[in-house]
Amino acid sequence: LSLGEAKNLPTYPGPNKMRDCYCTVNLDQEEVFRTKIVEKSLCPFYGEDFYCEIPRTFRHLSFYIFDRDVFRRDSIIGKVAIQKEDLQKYHNRDTWFQLQHVDADSEVQGKVHLELRLSEVITDTGVVCHKLATRVLECQGLPIVNGQCDPYATVTLAGPSRQVLHTKVKKKTNNPHFDEVFYFEVTRPSSYNKKSHFDIEDVDEVDKMEIRVDLWNASNLKFGDEFLGELRLPLKFLRQSSSYEAWYFLQPRDNGNKSLKPDDLGSLRLNVVYTEDHVFSSDYYSPLRDLLLKSADVEPVSASAAHILGEVCREKQEAAIPLVRLFLHYGRIVPFISAIANAEVKRTQDPNTIFRGNSLTSKCIDETMKLAGMHYLQVTLKPIIDEICQVHKPCEIDPVKLKDGENLENNRENLRQYVDRIFTVITKSGVSCPTVMCDIFFSLRESAAKRFQGDLDVRYTAVSSFIFLRFFAPAILSPNLFQLTPHHPDPQTSRTLTLISKTIQTLGSLSKSKSANFKESYMATFYDYFNEQKYADAVKNFLDLISSSGRRDHKSIEQPILLKEGFMIKRAQGRKRFGMKNFKKRWFRLTNHEFTYQKSKGDHPLCSIPIENILAVERLEEESFKMKNMFQVIQPERRVLYIQANNCVEAKDWIDILTKVSQCNKKRLTVYHPSAYLNGHWLCCKATADNTPGCTPCTGGLPANIQLDIDGDRETERIYSLFNLYMPKLEKMQEACGSKSVYDGPEEEEYSTFIIDDPKETYKTLKLIIEGVGTLEQEHAQYKRDKFKKTKYGSQEHPIGDKSFQTYIRQQSEISAHSI
Repeated sequence: LSLGEAKNLPTYPGPNKMRDCYCTVNLDQEEVFRTKIVEKSLCPFYGEDFYCEIPRTFRHLSFYIFDRDVFRRDSIIGKVAIQKEDLQKYHNRDTWFQLQHVDADSEVQGKVHLELRLSEVITDTGVVCHKLATRVLECQGLPIVNGQCDPYATVTLAGPSRQVLHTKVKKKTNNPHFDEVFYFEVTRPSSYNKKSHFDIEDVDEVDKMEIRVDLWNASNLKFGDEFLGELRLPLKFLRQSSSYEAWYFLQPRDNGNKSLKPDDLGSLRLNVVYTEDHVFSSDYYSPLRDLLLKSADVEPVSASAAHILGEVCREKQEAAIPLVRLFLHYGRIVPFISAIANAEVKRTQDPNTIFRGNSLTSKCIDETMKLAGMHYLQVTLKPIIDEICQVHKPCEIDPVKLKDGENLENNRENLRQYVDRIFTVITKSGVSCPTVMCDIFFSLRESAAKRFQGDLDVRYTAVSSFIFLRFFAPAILSPNLFQLTPHHPDPQTSRTLTLISKTIQTLGSLSKSKSANFKESYMATFYDYFNEQKYADAVKNFLDLISSSGRRDHKSIEQPILLKEGFMIKRAQGRKRFGMKNFKKRWFRLTNHEFTYQKSKGDHPLCSIPIENILAVERLEEESFKMKNMFQVIQPERRVLYIQANNCVEAKDWIDILTKVSQCNKKRLTVYHPSAYLNGHWLCCKATADNTPGCTPCTGGLPANIQLDIDGDRETERIYSLFNLYMPKLEKMQEACGSKSVYDGPEEEEYSTFIIDDPKETYKTLKLIIEGVGTLEQEHAQYKRDKFKKTKYGSQEHPIGDKSFQTYIRQQSEISAHSI
């Protein structure tokens, strides 16, 4: 997601009229991300990006704009809600959305499970009447109002006479189990005449009736209970069958949200990229995967499947992301990048433009550095970036932009100190550079030196154009995109980082006349500080170290790498014999050595768990403490730390990274208890001894490499989707191969965009790709047909009112009609 900006927000009623606004991203109602607060603005610019794996089903992706209030609860200005099935409409397009009002009806979510039975009852006096039994079994995913949910249901039979009945209130849950049955008299008693069903008058009467189920939150506020959602069902559908049981999505009220004007709350600019892949088991992908993994060995490399993917995709980035992840997963990234880089170097005429374009090579190396170098950046840059963001030293050196009371010389000195410190940490960090990056740099250096033998500097510029220009400089400029800071920095800090980034980029580029690199005279003046030989020497020594073939990681004195940190809520572990087992908010910190928590960031740890003592990390069932997003860290002697994350995305991230970092522990458990030990027994298996072995197998392991969590099959499925999407281009490329091999004169305009060095080899590969994609497409179609046959509308997975399923049914009926 890219959250751009909001505009024309309503003015604040006070004298100031401005607002301090932030924006949240929500899956249905659950907040998964929050931007920084932009103060005193009615057109706040956020410029924040957010990426996440979605760990559960959802109906709406929602964005709420809040106005911060120091004294009261922050107030909601408005929201944008995009239905899951509409996300493709806005895929990868900057779109302005009107903000909508937020009220009880716009917040309806969740589903209800009902059973209805219409039956004849013969009374003691021999007369017959018709009764409707309505059984309210349970609800799931109800909205949480003001931090609580104490739901109850009202069941109403609306007809000539109105009858209303209530369930009991269920406390502190948005997944209540009611299982209550309500009886309604549908028709008046008449003499029994052995007819199996109603007479004509009765039928008309029943057809006019409807059963209504409303969900409410029992509130202790004076305004009354809050509406959570409703369901209306006409009784005529019971004519076909006297009993009916199904799940339904709750709906807003008919009159909800109609009278308000939709256009007076402003708008929000968003760019959403949503992908959903159905991944088969490994064997389905063998032919396509093997073809892709052979790419490094194909001569020429332009005839390989991976290179062809780069040729047909609209954006090189689209192809680079799954290719890099696939090759990293199978340990083939270095030979693949070496092959495509070597081919690109051969096509380059001027050593000064080496790797400067947005080619497949440069995008693949960018992606590899981002994946393999994330922890390297954390160790190298994070401490000083944090300091710059917190201390706010003035560093503006443009005389035109100076604020009142600022001194140009002082600012220059502040900036010089920052640049010097960052330059030093970078050039001293060579031993920490990940091996995979060093191996790639070695290959780039060799290719460039061989191609331009007369240019002694090209061996350095080939490497510096990546490590400085495309790795360190962008990370300094936008630290939030590299997970160095949680949010986009404020304008003053952002300006400081821009000036540092420009200087570091120029220092790393090793060009001859550096002052001439700057359009701005103040930058050229500032750069004179760094025009000493020692800076160029330091860069060359650093580049030599990270691109030498014999270099291997010096990890004997390994410093801890911070993997993740943040506030969560934990339950006391009972380390004190008579201590209270209550819940407290703590700052958690995970490194590759230990998992700790403290009262707040920077405090002394209250508890430290060495990584080798983490025997399993698993989800905890909500029933244990009536709390969502809980997980457990199981330690020796059955000690368990119960933790609640802020939302489902955070919970998944913590579970994944804790599992990965402890994957190689020798004493890892194979079974665990999915619920807690409370009141003398395990809630899951009812065993009474607290040392009873687990009753459920632990979830499958993840790769032990903590830096990369990659699923090779999923990446191959993504590549299949891209090939399928760009099938017309693959066919056009086949035509271009035929045209080239038969008629080797000037190329036709439409074929000139493809790089084809060997038409015969390229044609062979294209034929194999098209066959492989065709086979997978048939498998997907068969899977959809099978799933369609098995799926029941009204089941828990596809409740009645599920628009995405209705669209799917329509598509399937069109497909089957077409195939007939």
